[in-house]
Amino acid sequence: MSLAMSLIRCDLHHVEAIRSILNDVILTSTASYDYEPKSADWIRSWFQTKLDSRLPVFGIQTADGDLIAYASFGPFRPWAAYRYTIEHSIYVHRDYQGQGLGRTLLQTLITTAIDDGFHTMIGGIDGANMASIRLHQSLGFSKCGEIREAGFKFDRWLDLHFYQRFLEDRVFKPQHTLSDQ
Repeated sequence: MSLAMSLIRCDLHHVEAIRSILNDVILTSTASYDYEPKSADWIRSWFQTKLDSRLPVFGIQTADGDLIAYASFGPFRPWAAYRYTIEHSIYVHRDYQGQGLGRTLLQTLITTAIDDGFHTMIGGIDGANMASIRLHQSLGFSKCGEIREAGFKFDRWLDLHFYQRFLEDRVFKPQHTLSDQ
């Protein structure tokens, strides 16, 4: 990460920048399997849910204060037995990809998840997204599953790969649960 950039905890005034980054990803890539751009109200609601659930939204901003990347984690699935498993998302503005911002954000999410007492972190990655796959592998994630032709976007079938990282040395000491919210 460049010295002119800083890691921050996002707040509600970042809604428009988050929306801009996410909508570009939706419209131009398979990093999201969504089709429809999100409204500012949708992003505000998503963000408020994160705040209410005490879940992080980290960002990287330029020296001028422009948000250029963001990341978060949340519940993997809504049932009680999954409460120690989280799934994360990382999105980097297209003009800033390949500069290590995703690595900085993922490392921050991992550290936060460990501190919060979660047991395992999951990443759902499009099978053709080799940069994201390599990033996850370099930070200790292992492929744990694949759903072939799980999505259809840009006139082609997409394979969804799941990568997993255990967040502690298999000594289970839960501290935080999503149901505690």
